[in-house]
Amino acid sequence: MRKANASAPANVDDYLARVPEPARGTLNRVRAAIRSAAPPETTETISYGMPMFKYKGMLVGLAAFGKHCSLFPGPGVIETFRKELESFPTSKGTIRFPVDKPLSAALVKKLVRARVAEIEAKNRRSSPRQLA
Repeated sequence: MRKANASAPANVDDYLARVPEPARGTLNRVRAAIRSAAPPETTETISYGMPMFKYKGMLVGLAAFGKHCSLFPGPGVIETFRKELESFPTSKGTIRFPVDKPLSAALVKKLVRARVAEIEAKNRRSSPRQLA
């Protein structure tokens, strides 16, 4: 929910401080669920002007907009959980939800764990094989 001439937020807390209620509370609940499911070495940063969680690359992102909030877990996770997400508007890598109704913590945790598994599988495929 940045204004066009506003400076970029310095960190996730700064971003959230700029988000009006009820969206701020909604994003804080989603953030807490992400942090509880993400590996301990996951870091938070601002990328593209919004909060991103990084674990061996981009894990998930979240943001507030005028009439909705979004979670960005990537297209593979959205496809995997298509059935559970059918009551939310989705696009290729985005899940949108009302500013006053966060995704359930259980669903967010499932999405984050699936995204971690995706990252780990990709890293296994791309790392060189050890010779015996």
